[in-house]
Amino acid sequence: MVQTNVVRATMKSSRVFTLILSIGFVSIIPQVMPLPSDCVCDLNNIETPFPHNKLRTVETRASTCNRNITPQQSTEVEIMLLGLDRRLPRLEADIALLEKEDDGDLFGTVSLQVIQQERAEILQLINKLNSTTFNYQRLNRETTQEVNELKNEIEALEKFDTMDVVKGLEVNKRLKRDLDQCQNGHHPTDPPPEPAPGNCPLGRLQNVTGPNTYSATEYGGSYTYGSWGRDPKPAAGKESWFWMVPLTVSNVFSNFVRLYSSLSSVVVGVSVPGTVAISPSNPTTNTIQGPNVVMYQDSLYYNCYNRDAVCRSDIPLKTVTSVALPGGTGFNSKYNFCHLDSCYGYTDMDLATDESGVWVIYATAGNFGNLVLSEVIPGSPPTLGRTWNTSAHKRAVTNTFVACGVLYATRYLGKEAEEIFYSFDTVTGRERYNIGIQLRKMSTNIQSLNYSPVDHMLYAYSDSMIVSYQVHFV
Repeated sequence: MVQTNVVRATMKSSRVFTLILSIGFVSIIPQVMPLPSDCVCDLNNIETPFPHNKLRTVETRASTCNRNITPQQSTEVEIMLLGLDRRLPRLEADIALLEKEDDGDLFGTVSLQVIQQERAEILQLINKLNSTTFNYQRLNRETTQEVNELKNEIEALEKFDTMDVVKGLEVNKRLKRDLDQCQNGHHPTDPPPEPAPGNCPLGRLQNVTGPNTYSATEYGGSYTYGSWGRDPKPAAGKESWFWMVPLTVSNVFSNFVRLYSSLSSVVVGVSVPGTVAISPSNPTTNTIQGPNVVMYQDSLYYNCYNRDAVCRSDIPLKTVTSVALPGGTGFNSKYNFCHLDSCYGYTDMDLATDESGVWVIYATAGNFGNLVLSEVIPGSPPTLGRTWNTSAHKRAVTNTFVACGVLYATRYLGKEAEEIFYSFDTVTGRERYNIGIQLRKMSTNIQSLNYSPVDHMLYAYSDSMIVSYQVHFV
């Protein structure tokens, strides 16, 4: 075996040689068949030997980067932020209570010790959050530098690909990816089941637990009324998106919807892709009125301003169409959601989504102010489908939602709890007043409540706070 770039071999003409060429060396294995004549040839290997050691070093460094940064790290920060958002309002409430009760006696002293303990725990959580954030920032800087160095080394190694083998593989990967997107672009994920109303494959609604999420909006306590949730049938690429509509004018009107790329974005108040205007800032017939809003198939459904009608705003096309509700439908705070102490203004109409589509819940004089449920058929303009009258009076209800074609209504129990007490099955027509499922509230009022068939969650907007609950079926 000769390990030089130039090899000189002398062979007899009838002798058979097998030349085995490798990077940086030539092996000559003779099979001897002696014959008289000889010949001489020069073999010159001009290729630079491939640096295998350098490639292994790059692979090792890339694996280290993957181990250093994981999705669990962002989740850790999110959990600490949620915990901080939950504990600070409690501390403020306890301080306010102490200010009222502190008369210098033992009772005030004990309460002060409890508050001091809460303050110490919150400071510890803040310190941990600051430390974790600092470490992640340092890791981000180091990783950015490492990635840039790896990029340069990979580009240097690509020079050894003189036959463009690697480039060809990359082109094939891009073509395959584009082909997959072209074939499956309209169906990126499996849609939620669409059973006939009332025939829920998930079973009967058994319980609601949580809250799973509890956080202030990016507007703080500025806007008490609003709604938020997820689109049950989002456009391609928007499967993880969330939306929020705060009522920015007197807890009555809004003219935009905020879009967020993930739950973390909602919690930290980073709206990407941002705000989508629905109508001019001054109220028009297309302005959002009332907090009961939903998104479905990239369109926003809501109560049209100063009308007994449902508006549909197509977000991509920026067009608004509407469908009128039956004559005698209450609007402009005629048939609000209420409890004994007060009513929620401009909640005459409640839009809802479930596994089968969009619904509108309202009340009419013809049905004596009781709940009426209608299907909303998506389209431009939308139309009304089947309609059902119920015996539940709207002013005795604080919120409604629809799950698997069954209408559910809640009522106010107190500052700590709301109760799902009523249901109406659209298939059997059966009404029940003994559901008895309680929601643990984080604030006194719930201004809107939406069910999402994507993740079986209830999304509540509660006194400027966003809250979510898990729905369980059997």
